[in-house]
Order: sequence, then C-alpha cells, then structure tokens
Amino acid sequence: MLPTENLYNRHPTLKWAQRSDKLYLTIDLPDAKDVKLNLEPEGKFTFSATKDGAPYELNIELFDKVDTKESKSNIGVRNIVCVAKKAEKKWWSRLLKQEGKPLAFVKVDWDKWIDEDEEDEKAGVDFEDQDLSKKKRRKKKLKKKTNPLQQIFRKLKLDCIGVA
Repeated sequence: MLPTENLYNRHPTLKWAQRSDKLYLTIDLPDAKDVKLNLEPEGKFTFSATKDGAPYELNIELFDKVDTKESKSNIGVRNIVCVAKKAEKKWWSRLLKQEGKPLAFVKVDWDKWIDEDEEDEKAGVDFEDQDLSKKKRRKKKLKKKTNPLQQIFRKLKLDCIGVA
C-alpha cells in the first residue's frame, strides 16, 4: 500500500492582502517546480506545483470577480506572487467566496496589509515596484556620513550640545 502522503495533494501557505483595486496573493513554496497558475474572471484561482517530488495545489474561489487582463504574477525562488486586479474597485469583506471558518492554509499577509481607512495615507507605497535593497543601502550611507559623537548625542537625546 502507498503512503498516505502520496494519495492527496498538499496545500502551500497562501498569504493575502488587499487594496480597493488590487488583491495580493503570495504562495509560500520555496524551490517549487512545474508551477501552474490560473486565474479566471469569475474569481476561480488554481495553483499546482511540485516540491521534492510531492504535489501541492490550491483551488479556491475568490470573493468577487477579477480582471485577468490587468492581473500579473511572478514565479520566484522563494514564493509565487499574484497581483490580481479587482473587476470592481471596492474592499472585500473576506478573501474567499465561501463563508464560515477560513481554511487553515490561508493567512493574512501583514507585510502588505493596509486597513481601508489608511489606503489614502499610504497610496504612494506600492509593494510590486518597491525595491527595499536600495533604501537599505541609502540608510547605511547616511549613517557613515554622521560624526560618531553626533550619533552618541542623539542616542542620549542631548540636542542642546552641538558638535561640528
């Protein structure tokens, strides 16, 4: 008899976040092979891949319709990211069409999550185009230019003492 793990497909972790016009879906499956993604206009999202010979799949129905022509995906080494354009610009009350207890493998992506009332404040931040490595390098350069005594005074909050 075959081991039970080969009789069914596994579900990778699916993280999600939203804006009024977009839906961010991130599948955490490092080193995935034979990746297949499909997003249909009525909101059906399917994914399949293999890792270390084991099959993984997702088959979910999203809360509402999406614009497949304006949606895009990126298959990376660490994860698979899909940015789905919502057919109608509005906030969804949940990710999945089905009500009730959420699926165990579906998680909120807190790194990309913004509340509905904060969307206008953070409108300039777009996670698809953001390059964090450049920002980190810029911060390191700024720290090197400051005088070591200035850094100590700032840590001690001694603003009244000026150091040239």
